[in-house]
Amino acid sequence: MVGSTRMAQKSNLPMRRIVNSHIRDDPNRPSRRPVARLHWRAMRYQRLDLNLLTALRVLLAERNVTRAGESLHVSQPAMSGMLARLREYFDDPLIVPVGRRMELTPLAETLVDKVNDLMLRVDATLSTRPEFDPTASHRRFSIVASDYLVQVLMLDVLREIHHEAPGITIEFRQPSNTAAIDLENGEVDFVINPARFSTPNQASTVLFEDTYHAVVATDNTDVGDSLTLAQFKASHHVTLENNGRPLFETWFVSEHGLPDHQDVIVNNFGLLPQLLQGTRRVATLHTRMALQSARQWPVRLVKLDFEAPRLVETMQWHRYRDLDPGSQWLREKIIAHAKALPAVEQLGA
Repeated sequence: MVGSTRMAQKSNLPMRRIVNSHIRDDPNRPSRRPVARLHWRAMRYQRLDLNLLTALRVLLAERNVTRAGESLHVSQPAMSGMLARLREYFDDPLIVPVGRRMELTPLAETLVDKVNDLMLRVDATLSTRPEFDPTASHRRFSIVASDYLVQVLMLDVLREIHHEAPGITIEFRQPSNTAAIDLENGEVDFVINPARFSTPNQASTVLFEDTYHAVVATDNTDVGDSLTLAQFKASHHVTLENNGRPLFETWFVSEHGLPDHQDVIVNNFGLLPQLLQGTRRVATLHTRMALQSARQWPVRLVKLDFEAPRLVETMQWHRYRDLDPGSQWLREKIIAHAKALPAVEQLGA
């Protein structure tokens, strides 16, 4: 039995080889060729890993490895490694300690605008589509605009968008001293601001013009139909400050100094008429918004009996978004509604 078992084992060996050879030759059997392993390599241009461009942009903006890592959602050691590779490529430290702060080297300073410009070009190229269907789009647009602009212009625009493009999101951001920088860096799609705050580097168009009126409670008998400069300056004021003073207040302080009494300071225009109720206070509003407020609240308009600047509102967008169909669609809609506004002289204020 032992011998027969061994013979069987020996006799099975050639048969196993034959069977296996038939299996390999069977055209209907899937091949068992080794699977090739893919090794992804960094895409390089002139020896630079292009993935490092995003890291470079954030490092130049933050000037801090930890904050840059948080912005990119990578660990500090990983961010430090990226900085080390960038330093090796540019043969420059890029970020150096100066006292308790980190500062950019002269070379790094020259790279800031160039890297931002390059990344914006890439972003604009990748995001541009041959056509834009507002009915199917789920795009998000960010607009820097005050609550005054939302009330006198954008409310009608938003109503129209609700019916024509229900999937689109509009995000409003308060005006600030960094609005122009945010536009340059592609952080926002549009900035609607007074013309004097416009940046010359980006595309822009004038939307509409406005003037200013004082506003008081309807039962305020201390104020007549107009205010002289002396009366205006001596009045008790409700004013606005939000990342700095708005245009009128900035002009008034530079030309005439601060009013004698600033009783209340708020961060949006819509609160001004409400805070006049039951007081002898005065607020200054754009004429268009003042007229709307008088229909909503018990306030009346008072003429400023002194020369004041005229407001010219402009809309800006990044020049690389100029041919973006989505950006074109939204800005054309905003421009159309702005053109439909009556001239401020026709409002009868």
